[in-house]
Amino acid sequence: MQSIADTASLLRPSLRVLDEASWHAQRDLHHARIDEWIRPRIERRGRGLRHPVEDFLFDYYSFRPALLRRWHPGLGIGLKGDAASYGKWRGYVTIDDVVTVEPTMFNSRLADITQAISILESTRSRTPQFGCLGLHEWAMVYRIDDHQLRHSDWPLRLSPDEIANVVTSHGLRCTHFDAFRFFTPAALPLNAQSLSRTDQVKREQGGCLHANMDLYKWAFMAVPLIDSNLVADCFDLALRIRAVDMRASPYDFRTLGYEPIALETSTGRAEYVAAQRSFADEAAVLRGRLLARLIPIRNALTITE
Repeated sequence: MQSIADTASLLRPSLRVLDEASWHAQRDLHHARIDEWIRPRIERRGRGLRHPVEDFLFDYYSFRPALLRRWHPGLGIGLKGDAASYGKWRGYVTIDDVVTVEPTMFNSRLADITQAISILESTRSRTPQFGCLGLHEWAMVYRIDDHQLRHSDWPLRLSPDEIANVVTSHGLRCTHFDAFRFFTPAALPLNAQSLSRTDQVKREQGGCLHANMDLYKWAFMAVPLIDSNLVADCFDLALRIRAVDMRASPYDFRTLGYEPIALETSTGRAEYVAAQRSFADEAAVLRGRLLARLIPIRNALTITE
């Protein structure tokens, strides 16, 4: 295994160095962009309030607002000038007068990054499917009592029997394990296929809203080796997908400004599939950008392991 000093000497000739004015401008733009998303979350937390739609991205994915706000240039970028604050953060080194992230500090992430690349590549190679109709949220409330609902403070738009009729008449064709694992016991055997963590690479496909939301997870897991602009782009897509996901659920969030996408109607189903296709196109671009970042990161970690 190479020492940090040895790796630093190898990194220096290949760095793209940003002067202070350039990277300060990028950092400040990132802060302004992220603040628009995290300010409402922080204000709600201060008042003891929860948001069933927007809080998901912070609670489920467990990447704190402060970490999302922190700007990182990514592997291969060096910062000149007033970059002393980066010395407080794990993974940064100073090479001559340039501060940069140094990969030997993150060898423990190699397995996770390799897995992420496998999932992203297999998803990209697979034809997107648009027939699930977003019924995963319906499967999560299928044949359970009101007190068992994940969002029990919010009303359902339909009766339990109406929800069950939609599920059974259209069928469940979920391909995403992390949605499937939240199905109710009665809904699990109704899915077209049983899913597990071990076959996730074989099942993920680009039409799935949750697989496309997970691009955010694959991005932030590689911070600070991956640049914050890409992380923010993935968060932006995930936030918009989450809104559609919950509009298409059987819950009624109209008081929060979310008009339902009524999957029980042909109009609602058409609206959902149109959104699904649009998100799949956006996600395909981000998936390519992620792979273009993660593969060199994996290679760097493999060399220094």
